[in-house]
Amino acid sequence: MSTNCETKENRIPDEAMTILKSMAAQWDDITDVNALQVIPLKGAMTNEVYQIKWITNSTHELHPRSRKVLVRIYGEGVDIFFDRQNEIRTFEFISRKGQGPLLLGRFSTGRIEEFIRARTLTASDLRDPEISALIAAKMKEFHSLDMPGSKSIVLWDRLLNWLKDAKRLSSPQEAEAFQLSVMENEISVLEKSLTTAHQLVGFCHNDLQYGNIMMDEETKLITIIDYEYASYNPIAFDLANHFCEMAADYHTETPHIMDYSKYPARFKRASNVLAYISELLSQPSNFEVEQLEEQVEKYTLASHLLWGLWGIISEHVNKIDFDYMEYARQRFQQYWRKKSEALKC
Repeated sequence: MSTNCETKENRIPDEAMTILKSMAAQWDDITDVNALQVIPLKGAMTNEVYQIKWITNSTHELHPRSRKVLVRIYGEGVDIFFDRQNEIRTFEFISRKGQGPLLLGRFSTGRIEEFIRARTLTASDLRDPEISALIAAKMKEFHSLDMPGSKSIVLWDRLLNWLKDAKRLSSPQEAEAFQLSVMENEISVLEKSLTTAHQLVGFCHNDLQYGNIMMDEETKLITIIDYEYASYNPIAFDLANHFCEMAADYHTETPHIMDYSKYPARFKRASNVLAYISELLSQPSNFEVEQLEEQVEKYTLASHLLWGLWGIISEHVNKIDFDYMEYARQRFQQYWRKKSEALKC
């Protein structure tokens, strides 16, 4: 076993190691199934994610020099945010539809996935017009998935459930600092203001940050990964959440800090919305683009509340090294800062 693995192997459960070695034993280009490398991948805030690599004995230039899979270890306490069994069913369904990585194995605290040979996007990629257009096309494809089960909007119940958990876990001082006592009313106001008769509803990712988007450099094929929070929702919310993520860079020394100067200006948002709606309609009118862009801007408020509550809860249940409370403070601060302006759209 390599030195790299010796320093990290204790992070991979024994039952996962057994599955990994069993998989490697079925590959005829692996000489030593124990000679695997465990490489932690940065940027995950819900789970711990590792790349597992074996060097192959292949000498043919067309054959891979290494075999790779991905191990996802579920974060402690994060099942409070979603139903893990539903998330696994979603993962399996999307895999069958060719929309994401294959499920290779499961163990009690995580799973083993196909390692996609594509690069994870960076924070700056989200502001690249060419990449934005590719993401818009893939989002439309994702939103059109006919997921089995209920197609009811999840957003508002999720907000209320997370608020309940945030109140339960918070100290009185934390609850007061985040004004949790008024949040139920804020959620009710948002639901009434944002719900319209003709809003577009689809199967949404709900966490479309750059770390959950991969791109093949040669084919420019976009793959969306990590479906813990996926559900049916207004597509305007998914777009809004994606725009909010443009203010984040989770690979800095201060990954919890949001830089809202990088939130896209209106002409940029309209351009991205046009790219998306053009996937729906061959020639969308200016009115249709403006209408969706206004809905998206309003739904940024729901995004700020949702991830603010997520930050409060995560501080109490997740052991990953991330300043969840400061992240929550910034999301709530942005909510109050933008509320009046956004609701006037």
